[in-house]
Amino acid sequence: MIAYIEHFVHGNDTESKPDDDVSGLPANFDLGATGVASKDFGGMKSLKPLALIMPTTTVDVSQAVKSAARTSHLTVAARGNGHSINGQAMADKGLVLGMRAMEDHYFELLWLDGTPYVDVSGGALWEDVLKRCVLQFGLSPRSWTDYLSLTVGGTLSNAGVSGQAFRYGPQTSNVSELEVVNGKGDILVCNETQNSELFFATLGGLGQFGIITRARVMLQQAPDMVRWIRVVYSEFEDYIKDAEWLVTLGEEDGSDYVEGFVFVNSDDPCNGWSTVPMDPSNQRFDPVHVPSTSGPVLYCLEFVRHYRHTDHPSHVDMVVDRLVGELGFVEGLKFEVDVTYMEFLLRVNRAEEEARSNGTWDAPHPWLNMFVSKSCIVDFDREVFKKILKQGVGGPILVYPLLRNKWDSRHSVVVPDSNIFYIVALLRFIPPPPKGPPTELLVAQNHAIIQLCYNKGFDFKLYLPHYQSQEKWMRHYGDKWSRFVERKAIFDPLAILAPGQRIFSRISQSLSIT
Repeated sequence: MIAYIEHFVHGNDTESKPDDDVSGLPANFDLGATGVASKDFGGMKSLKPLALIMPTTTVDVSQAVKSAARTSHLTVAARGNGHSINGQAMADKGLVLGMRAMEDHYFELLWLDGTPYVDVSGGALWEDVLKRCVLQFGLSPRSWTDYLSLTVGGTLSNAGVSGQAFRYGPQTSNVSELEVVNGKGDILVCNETQNSELFFATLGGLGQFGIITRARVMLQQAPDMVRWIRVVYSEFEDYIKDAEWLVTLGEEDGSDYVEGFVFVNSDDPCNGWSTVPMDPSNQRFDPVHVPSTSGPVLYCLEFVRHYRHTDHPSHVDMVVDRLVGELGFVEGLKFEVDVTYMEFLLRVNRAEEEARSNGTWDAPHPWLNMFVSKSCIVDFDREVFKKILKQGVGGPILVYPLLRNKWDSRHSVVVPDSNIFYIVALLRFIPPPPKGPPTELLVAQNHAIIQLCYNKGFDFKLYLPHYQSQEKWMRHYGDKWSRFVERKAIFDPLAILAPGQRIFSRISQSLSIT
């Protein structure tokens, strides 16, 4: 493929044009579909690439990066399933690599020192990894994201967080080896002992140091079923007390998943009471149980206990009843259902189907994802949930605790300093104007929340961050910034990779690569 790429991007090194002669290019050099690579799930940015390349092997990825490195201007962005929200996977007049073309390049089960692992392609969807591991081997990865139609390489370049992260850490903490193509086009296998600095840099590195083409993911025995419980709170202090208690319990008698969300104390069908009961529980939220002293928002804590068909039902009931008995939720507002493990992990698929049918899936998504320290979360609730967001966001407002000691500080991702911190996610699903508010107003609301956090001195970090200036990136990384810059200079010296993050500018030089 390299000869075709060079034919296209060279000739006049500083003025390669999208309409150069491209006759004879192979199928995986796809010029007719660049439109799909010029937008993402956020729907707020549009940057047209020079070309969309569909690599089927790691060598294809390497050749694309090397070709860009020979120029003085081209950049390369790896695009997974297009679920970025701020143009992070775009390359303005650069090369976009459609990593989904590599989805079946790797899939191999391994046992190392008695522990099962699976080698999977960086372009594979987590949903497909789940199905193949469970159906073929009765095994499952330990840590997930809520939505599983995301690529392995994409989430590992950020962190990968869900309700299992309190116990096992993010997805980045459950990978033992990577195959990476760095910014010079080198193909490198890396782990904690081999090319370790690249391994640690790439995990949570926002694509700045390398493109993940293979990952070795830790597995465990998959359960058959889950007991899924939701309970409601009127007071935030009671909610976080119980949520933090749940995430500090041991594995034997604790929960296997802990999340939670804020919802509006009203009958609003999109933001209110009806969002709490689980499908297919056939249970109804009866507002008569809500205390008359409740404020504009309420809080739902949800947790799960895994079990197998061979477990005696009385034992499952005993463990769950003991957990529920320790919680101080509003009496009469408990919801419970048993579903298969696969149904639970794929639960967001139903929400996706509904959003596609009502048009909100393809509407702009001005989402905001943050990590907020435990020390600030009560003030955050008072200023943000109860005031700025008291009418809801037209979608889930997630808030649940994570444990810092489950995160590896050698990785590139940064989190607040406290051992307990909260993920806060505003996942808007709002119809586009004129049915919904202008997207600019919602983006402005996000900025107002971030500025409030700065003004109040909150200990917080953006998750899936996106800043417009290097000064703000420096503030984001804090004392890890110098290490981040050093790693960039080593692994991507011309700043070719992941230009959509807007951290570094492409250096106007070229590498002599054979």
